[in-house]
Amino acid sequence: MSEKSSSRVFTGCRVLGYVSTHVPCVVRFIKRRGETLLCTSVGKWFHTYGCDKFRLLSVSGEHPGPITCMSGDNYHVYSASENDIFAWRRGCELKHTYKGHKAPVHIILPFGAHLISIDEDNVLKIFDIKDESEFLELLFDAEQFKITTMCHPPTYLNKILLGSEQGQLQLWNIRTSKLVFTFKGWKSPVNVIQPAPAVDVVAIALGNGKIILHNLRYDQSIVDFTHDWGQVSSLSFRLDGAPVMVTGSTRGHIVMWDLEEKRVMSQIQSAHSARISSLQCLMSEPLMVTNSEDNSLKMWIFDMPDGGARLLKRREGHALPPTLVRHCEPTGQNILVAGRDRSLHIMNTVTETFNKSMGKASFNKKASKSKSKKKKRNDKDLALPPISKLASCMQRDKQWDSIASLHEGRFLATTWSYNKIRMGDHKLFPQGFDKGVQATSLTVTHCGNFVIIGYSNGQVHKFNMQSGLYRGHYGPESKLAHKGAVRGVETDICNARVITAGADDKLKFWKFKTATTPYHVMRLEESVSMTKCHRDSGLLAIANEDFSITLVDIDTMNVVRKFDGHTGKINDIDFDSQSRWLISTSMDCTVCTWDIPSAQLVDIFNVEKPCTSLSMSPTGDYLATTHVGEVGVFLWANRLLYERVFLKPIDRNTVQVPRLKLPNTAPEKPDIEDIGIIDLGEEPEYKSPEQISSELITLSNQPASRWLNLLHLDIVKRRNKPKTPLTVPKSAPFFLPTIPSLELEFDLDKDNEGKETKLLIPDSLSTLSVFAKKLVSCDDDESYSECIDKLKTMAPSSIEAEVASMSPDVGGSLDAMKHYLLMLNVMLRSNKDFELAQSYLSLFLKSHTKVIAENQELRDVLASTEETATHAWLKLQNHLMYNICVVKALKDM
Repeated sequence: MSEKSSSRVFTGCRVLGYVSTHVPCVVRFIKRRGETLLCTSVGKWFHTYGCDKFRLLSVSGEHPGPITCMSGDNYHVYSASENDIFAWRRGCELKHTYKGHKAPVHIILPFGAHLISIDEDNVLKIFDIKDESEFLELLFDAEQFKITTMCHPPTYLNKILLGSEQGQLQLWNIRTSKLVFTFKGWKSPVNVIQPAPAVDVVAIALGNGKIILHNLRYDQSIVDFTHDWGQVSSLSFRLDGAPVMVTGSTRGHIVMWDLEEKRVMSQIQSAHSARISSLQCLMSEPLMVTNSEDNSLKMWIFDMPDGGARLLKRREGHALPPTLVRHCEPTGQNILVAGRDRSLHIMNTVTETFNKSMGKASFNKKASKSKSKKKKRNDKDLALPPISKLASCMQRDKQWDSIASLHEGRFLATTWSYNKIRMGDHKLFPQGFDKGVQATSLTVTHCGNFVIIGYSNGQVHKFNMQSGLYRGHYGPESKLAHKGAVRGVETDICNARVITAGADDKLKFWKFKTATTPYHVMRLEESVSMTKCHRDSGLLAIANEDFSITLVDIDTMNVVRKFDGHTGKINDIDFDSQSRWLISTSMDCTVCTWDIPSAQLVDIFNVEKPCTSLSMSPTGDYLATTHVGEVGVFLWANRLLYERVFLKPIDRNTVQVPRLKLPNTAPEKPDIEDIGIIDLGEEPEYKSPEQISSELITLSNQPASRWLNLLHLDIVKRRNKPKTPLTVPKSAPFFLPTIPSLELEFDLDKDNEGKETKLLIPDSLSTLSVFAKKLVSCDDDESYSECIDKLKTMAPSSIEAEVASMSPDVGGSLDAMKHYLLMLNVMLRSNKDFELAQSYLSLFLKSHTKVIAENQELRDVLASTEETATHAWLKLQNHLMYNICVVKALKDM
C-alpha cells in the first residue's frame, strides 16, 4: 500500500460494537455442530453467532451496499444487497450470486431447490439455487396488490402465500405459475404472516393492530387478538409444545399470548429500545431470539411463573452513535465508550465476548428499575442526558467508584464503578447552583481519591470519589476561579497542582490544597476550547478556538510548542504513551499526528465522516475513534510496531491528503501486489556484522549443550547407558565409510577410479581421521578457520573422539596435536568464539596431559597458546571489574 493512498502511521484494523440492524436475523440449526447459529446484518457485512456462548464465529465478505434482507436454509445463508442476491457457505464463503432484479430486493424465501425473491418494483423472481438461473418471473400491479410479506404454509406442496399492503392474500402454485386462491383480507395492510404449528392455520398481523389466526383450507378466522403496544413487527410460535404465540412490536415490547385461553399471558415492556426486527422461537427448546435496530441481539428463556420470558444472554452495542471514547486500563485492552443513547459501554479490543454495558445514567437507579403501578414517571424522566465528558482512574477501582462523568446541560456529575460494571452511588454537585449552570470540564486525580469539576459560571469545585462529599473550591470567597466558563481542568501526577483554563483566555496554576489564589497566571493568545494533560511528562495540550493547538510545560509554565494546520473545530486531542506524538481531529474530517520533539506534522489522513472523539492506547498499538452517524468504535493499528516507517515533516499546504475508508468488521485483505511494499528510498538493508569490533570478545552462537559438557561426557554416557543390552542388527551387505558429524556424510575422499583392483588399499599406514588430516595440512589462519567451522558442526561426542584420537598411542601424531594448539591460538587471537576455544583447550589438556609433559615441542606451542589465552582473560576481567565497580558505586549513591 503506497503512502500516497494511506497513512504513514495508522492503518485500518477493525470496528467494535456492531451487532444488528433493522434486517431480521436468520436462525439456522446445524446438525453437524449440534448448535443453533444466528446471522445478523451489520451494514455491508453479516455476523454469525453461536447460541451456546453467543460468541462471534465468522464475518461475511463485503457486500456492494447495505444488506436489505436475509434468509437461510440448511446449506446456505442468503443475503440481498442492492439488486443482487448472494449465497454463503459457513458464513464467509461466497458460493452463488443471483442477478436479474432491476430494483433492490426486500424479501427472500428459500423454497427447496429454488430461491424466491421480491424487489421493490413488486416483481417476484424464482432462481434455481445450484444453476443460478432464473426459473420464473411474476409481475404484480402495485396499485392492486403491493407485496409486503411472504411465507410457505407447511404441507402445501409448491405453494406460497403472499400478503399485500391492500390487505388481501394470494395463494400461488409456483410450479404451474397459477393463482390458486385470493383471500379478501381485512382492509388493513398485512405486516407479518407466520405459519402456526397447527395444519392449515397461519397467523396474520395487520397494520391496525389486529392479530388473526386464519384457516386457509376453509378461509375462516379462528380467533383474533388486539395488540395495544404498537404495530406488530415480528411474530412466532413456541415450538416446544406450549400453546403460546409471541409477538414483537415496533415500540420494542414483547407480548406472550395464551392460545388456549385466548388472552395475554405475559409481556415484556421495553425489551428493546427500538423496533423489534425479528423474533423467533427455537425448535424443541423454551428459548426465543430477538434482534432489533437498536444494535442488540438477545436470547430469552421461558421459565417465569406466569409463562413469561426472562433475559438469558445478550450482545449489544450503542443504539445511537457514540460521541466519547477513552482507554481506561494500562493494558489498553478495554475502552470506555459513551453514546447519544445515554449509555456507557466497556468494549474489549481483543474479543467482543468481553464487551459489557454499564447501563444508562439515571437520577434514581432504583426507581428506574422498579415497576411502579402508578407509573407517574417513565424511564425518560428518570434518565439523565447523554454523557459529554468522562474521566477515570483505576488506582482505587476495587475500593470505590473509579469513573466520573458529566451530562449535557446539567451541573450534576455522576460516578461509575468499573469493577462492578454499573452506575455508582454518588451524585456530585455543589449547593446553591442556578438551573442555567452547566458542568463543562472535569478530571479525576492520579490517586483516584478526588474529582475536580469546572462549571460554566467560572467556578471550580472538588469532591471526594469514595464518599461523594464536597471538599472545597478554587478561587476567592466569591468562588469564581475564572470570569468565564471553565474550559479545562487538569492535575499533575503528584496531586500538587491544579491547572484550570477558562474562557477569559487565562491559564491558572493552583496549589492542590491551598486554593484561594493561583500561584501563577498565564495569559493565552487564543481562546481555549478544551485541554488534555499528559501527567507523566508534564505536558498540557490546549485546543484553541482558532483551530490551533498550544503545548504548555506545566513545570516551567511556558509555551513550548504550537501546531497549526486544522481548518475546522478541533473535536478531540490525545497524547501517545511516550508523549512523543500529539494526535488531533477536527470537523474538517482529518486526523493529524504531530511530532512533539520536532514540532512538525508527520502524518495526516482524511476520513469519510468527521471524527468526534479519539483515544490512543497506553501500549501504543491502537488508535480508537468514533465518527458522526456511526454506532461503532473504529480501531486503527500503529504501523510502526510491525513495519519500517520513516517519518518526515509534512507540509499541509502542498501535500495531497489521503482519504481512508473506515475499518471493517473484519481485517481487510490487501492485494498481493500491495503486500510488503514500503518506500525505503535507496537505503540498503542493514545486516548485523559477525563481530562489532576486533578488540571486543565475541561469543559464538552455539548452544550451551555443544560445549558445556565436553569435560563431563563420560558421566553423561554412564548416566544414559541403557539398562537392557542392545540388540545387534543384521549386518548389511555392504557399507560406506562415513564422516563423524551431525549430518550424514560419506567419506569419498579415496577414489578408486583408474585402478585395476577394486580393493580399498590405503596409500599409507596412517590412522589419522579426516579432520586430523585436514588439520595437519593447514598452513595459515584462513585454513585454520575452515577447521574451526568444521569443528562447530560436530556433536560433543565426535569432538571428544577427534581430540582423543590425536595421541600417538592410539594412532595419532604429535604433528596433529601441535596444529590443534595452533588452531586454538588462532581462535583466541581473533577474539571470536571465546567460550568454544576455552572448552576445546580444556578438553585437549584433560586428554593429553602426559603426552604434553613428555614433549618439549608441544610445551613450547602450549606456552604461546597460554599467553594468548591469558591476554584475553585479562581483557575480559578488566571489563567485568569496571562494570562491577560502576554498579556498586551507583548502589551506594
